[in-house]
Amino acid sequence: MENELFNFISKYIKLTEEERKVITDLAIFRTYKKGTVLLKEGDLSNDGYFVIKGCIRTYHVIDGEEKITAFYTESESCTPLCSVNKKPSEYYVSCVEDSILSVGNSEKETDLFEKFPRFETVCRLVSEELLVKNQATFDDFKTSTPEQRYLNLLNTRPDLIQRVPQYQIASYLGMKPQSLSRIRKRIK
Repeated sequence: MENELFNFISKYIKLTEEERKVITDLAIFRTYKKGTVLLKEGDLSNDGYFVIKGCIRTYHVIDGEEKITAFYTESESCTPLCSVNKKPSEYYVSCVEDSILSVGNSEKETDLFEKFPRFETVCRLVSEELLVKNQATFDDFKTSTPEQRYLNLLNTRPDLIQRVPQYQIASYLGMKPQSLSRIRKRIK
């Protein structure tokens, strides 16, 4: 499990053996079954998640219907807003697949930054990349038709089409499953 995280970090810095040991000793790796709810609307949590293996999603429940806002797969991180603003969560986080996650919080981060200040730089770089990616995704979503959203998903995240149930893909794209089915038939 650690190797996946170490490979991700190595994109930014080369880890020393001491740094690897400290990360391993943090005991931050957890295994979750498909369907596990990691965070519920209204809960308080300090935890953030880095996906080692599997897929997790964030979603709101509005009038009894799930509205999926994001999927996170290998080497992607999900930091729920409530872990930053210390307010009750406005959404859910759950596992779409059996998943292995690195679970951290600001206290563990602070300890790690004190021992290894250069990790703060890595976290800043990753945060900047994530912010840019999220802004581009949001802009594309707001300016695209449902069919363009689906085609964009096929081009940018083809793995999701195979891994995620179609009704969840439809929710993520802002449409009903029947509409997604019609779009898929038109495209074929």
